Amino acid sequence: MKYLFGLLWFFSTIAFAQTSPLRVEQPRVEYKTNPIGIDVALPRFSWKLISSQRNTMQKSYQLQVAKDAKFSKKSTIWNSGDIPSDASHLVDYQGPTLQSRQRYFWKVKVTDNLGNVAESAVQYFEMGLMNSADWQAQWIEPEKEGFDVKKQQPAPLIRKEFTTKSKGKIASARLYLTGRGLPEMYINGQRVGQDVLVPGWTAYQARIQYFTYDVTNQVQSGKNAIGAMLGDGWYRGNLVWENNRNLWGTRVALLAQLVVKYTDGSEQIIGTDESWKATTDGPIRENDLYNGETYDARLEKNGWASVGFDASTWWNVKLGNYPKDNLVAPAGPPVRRIEEIKPLKIFKTPAGETVLDFGQNMVGWVKIKVKGDAGTKIRVTHAEVLDQKGNFYTANLRHAKCELNYTLKGGVNETYEPHFTFMGFRYVRLEGWPGEPAPDDVTGVVIHSDVPISGTFESSKPLVNQLHKNIVWSQRGNFVDVPTDCPQRDERLGWTGDAQAFARTATFNREVASFFTKWLRDVAIDQKPNGGVPHIVPDLLQRDNPDGIKSSAGWADVATIVPWTMYEVYGDRRLLETQYESMKKWVEYIRKNAGDKLLWSNGEHFGDWLSYRGNAQIGEPVTDNDFIATAFFAHSAHLTSKAALALGKATDAVLYGELYNNIKKAFLEEYMSPSGRLVCNTQTAYVLALHFDLLPENMRPQAAERLVQDIKNHGNHLTTGFLGTPYLCHVLTRFGKNEIAYALLNQETYPSWLYPVKMGATTIWERWDGIKPDGSFQDVSMNSYNHYAYGAIGDWMYRNILGIDLIDNGFKKFLIAPKPGGGFTYAKGSYESPYGTISSAWEQKDGKTTLKVSVPANSKALILLPNASVDKVNQAAKSQSLKVTAQGIEAGSGEYVFEW
Repeated sequence: MKYLFGLLWFFSTIAFAQTSPLRVEQPRVEYKTNPIGIDVALPRFSWKLISSQRNTMQKSYQLQVAKDAKFSKKSTIWNSGDIPSDASHLVDYQGPTLQSRQRYFWKVKVTDNLGNVAESAVQYFEMGLMNSADWQAQWIEPEKEGFDVKKQQPAPLIRKEFTTKSKGKIASARLYLTGRGLPEMYINGQRVGQDVLVPGWTAYQARIQYFTYDVTNQVQSGKNAIGAMLGDGWYRGNLVWENNRNLWGTRVALLAQLVVKYTDGSEQIIGTDESWKATTDGPIRENDLYNGETYDARLEKNGWASVGFDASTWWNVKLGNYPKDNLVAPAGPPVRRIEEIKPLKIFKTPAGETVLDFGQNMVGWVKIKVKGDAGTKIRVTHAEVLDQKGNFYTANLRHAKCELNYTLKGGVNETYEPHFTFMGFRYVRLEGWPGEPAPDDVTGVVIHSDVPISGTFESSKPLVNQLHKNIVWSQRGNFVDVPTDCPQRDERLGWTGDAQAFARTATFNREVASFFTKWLRDVAIDQKPNGGVPHIVPDLLQRDNPDGIKSSAGWADVATIVPWTMYEVYGDRRLLETQYESMKKWVEYIRKNAGDKLLWSNGEHFGDWLSYRGNAQIGEPVTDNDFIATAFFAHSAHLTSKAALALGKATDAVLYGELYNNIKKAFLEEYMSPSGRLVCNTQTAYVLALHFDLLPENMRPQAAERLVQDIKNHGNHLTTGFLGTPYLCHVLTRFGKNEIAYALLNQETYPSWLYPVKMGATTIWERWDGIKPDGSFQDVSMNSYNHYAYGAIGDWMYRNILGIDLIDNGFKKFLIAPKPGGGFTYAKGSYESPYGTISSAWEQKDGKTTLKVSVPANSKALILLPNASVDKVNQAAKSQSLKVTAQGIEAGSGEYVFEW
């Protein structure tokens, strides 16, 4: 009977699992799926509920963490018990201290408000090296003395052979890897991992990331070989501009620790030390992020990372005197190969050059397949655009060579792609190619930080769809471990102003919480003792002048704007708490500079960077820097007050709230006339004053009218730069001027968002007129064609055309309120919130409007039907069995269709 009862229970459990309307999906730890090598002492768990029933909310959860996947009583280290809560995003671990290198298994069981129970699949996370004492390996430098450190260097090869224990079966193997430079690791001839440009770019003087790899399948019983190639990277390669090198050091170094565990419980550690051998006589003769790579295939060392290779002529390495207590596991995602693109065409330019067009301005490199005589030299150069005559154009790259030089070994089919560089390009020029290249001979490899896609957008306007595509591609190309300004010329730096202007749009396109978590830590690290925030992070421009830097308004405000944005979008309280002191320090820096008058009228500022300045005969008014600086002072004080309130810091909340109000008073006395006119009669001036709520409420409508009038005076064109553009359409929509916002979006002539699209752009340009109407170019000294700052309009497109916006932090409750207009007949899109997929799709046809909405489980929506009368709203809500309140239609999870 017991056996029969057990069978009945087993089969009924299977049937329940197959028919249950509730599922738990996407379980993650610290935004990652089954991560290994994390160093967060109290990791956070997230999961999403999927339900076929409407109005599903989580009623309770139970988390368990164990040392094995069976969750036996002995192995379980933490059982939360049944917690009455709807929390399913970033739930804190609350068990005992987690141990270095230990793998932990976890699962979550949830109960919903409809009586359904579901459990996640068993997941795991693995801790990294939590303490510096866990590192038994030593830093090694593979270079001989006497190199000219002012020039690009060969990439050293470093290797060692080792033997696993003769007795004992291998249970697991982990490689912990970092470098001063860019190490690419091999075990027994096979490359380790899929990541590129490891260990990424951080404030190296304070911290360097290390990466953890599961190499169990690469380590074999008996003899083994391990090796690394070391590129210059950000550490000692060219950075900033005009051939600046060695900004963190003159010598590359490697730190690697391989830990092999055996089934009998013993372990073996193979680490970098003086027993390793090195050579600089390998095939990579030069490597640099800006200039590219020179590779001589005749110098390849076949089997150099395999057992039995003769390294008798290689020389010894020496120990590097570097710390280990500044090594951290990556908080953000790695950079990886994401996509491959084939050229659309191969053609001869008027100058007779062979050029390939990939049809998309991308970031990465090309992979070539070629066959020819030994010693044949191929040169591959990269460009974003062609000139007026259709010839290859590279002047805007400035000092960056952006080229690959490949020498054939000859006689065989050869495949090559670079290791330690990347380019921004649409076009590739081939020189020295044996014969005529075919489309399959050259492939574009797209790289960027591997951040998950979170948003989609489509509309009835093809040009606007291309604009959205351009925004996404610019984000992809400029999110290469840090948020850069551009990816092609001799710059590629973490400009803070660009990042803060684009951050909100970035969250719609990709899930960037962990990406910005990583970078914001360096913002705080590079912040100066007096609270000043440098122009770029990691800081290279002002690092040696800690107390004398001059921070720029709108750039340095990244310290307040981006942490608050991440908190709003992802509900990440820990990130906000981590950055809070940095926020305060920044506001206090401004307060000191502003003085008792609370007007920030000193310092050096970039202002409303690259705003429209009119033609040579009729100049445009410029928004004064002190106006902008004081406006951002108020905004940062306000955000710091809100952050303090969110973190339960009541005293600070009052303090910075009062500061905000006092700055507003000073601002009005200084910059607004009694009639309500601002002293700076520019679009940006009115946009900042309105968006930051600096004007009295009774003065705001007339200020909005003045903004509209200025736009109309310019023939429905914008004149804003980097600081005014992100908020421009938001302000117009907020004050009932939605059609003017649409008029700006639809504008096809310069200056506008669609002008570059009409000119063939596939990414966002740095300047409104990077290519002028006559086909000539803007100033070559600063003319990037992949620069996402003006792509900040994407935020408005999601929040207003689609109508997807948050109400509660983290989208626990959100708004669906599309605002049709501008000649659009339909728009549809989605956003992957922390709780699941939110979608909004509307269409206007034959006098009828249809809106389709999807609300994920464990969240709620407030839905506003555009241009619908009260009767139509009530009728539409009744058809879906939904409640109408004074605010709108309230909806729980499910899919809904409204027609009116």
